[in-house]
Amino acid sequence: MQQGMHLIHARWLIVILILFASIGAVSGNDLAGQANVIDGDTLEIHGTRIRLWGIDAPESSQLCRGEDSLQYRCGARAANELAAFIGGQSASCTPMTIDRYGRTVASCAVAGLDLADWLVRQGLALDWPRYSHGRYSAAQDEAQRGERGIWAGSSIQPWRFRECVRLGGRIASCSDQ
Repeated sequence: MQQGMHLIHARWLIVILILFASIGAVSGNDLAGQANVIDGDTLEIHGTRIRLWGIDAPESSQLCRGEDSLQYRCGARAANELAAFIGGQSASCTPMTIDRYGRTVASCAVAGLDLADWLVRQGLALDWPRYSHGRYSAAQDEAQRGERGIWAGSSIQPWRFRECVRLGGRIASCSDQ
């Protein structure tokens, strides 16, 4: 009987250790190193997918209209400009949580500059108040006033674009307001 109890305690100890290890992956050490840009708000460092906290960039296939009213791939532009901005420098990310797709959600910086803030100020991404609680709203106001990036023409919020596509809409029609 006593041996059975020890076995149960050992199993519970293993479960608890696994739980603490997974929590440590989110709240423990920062992730740092060469960042590969996956899309306008997602990086990969040492094989770990990282979603930038508090913002939402247009999807890679999403279209926006420029000041000339012509459509362009604003999601691809966000990713390309982010990659150029990082330019081979090391990124440092502080994990905050894990999203429903298993990605680490983190605040990331390059040379001390918050990447989410930079993207929003350039008009390449939006403050996502649902998650950021307005953390990047001033940066977004600045980009909008300066008509930078998506603010130079017209666009639809990435979360609305994804919902439209999910409901069966076509990329072109889901990209226009």
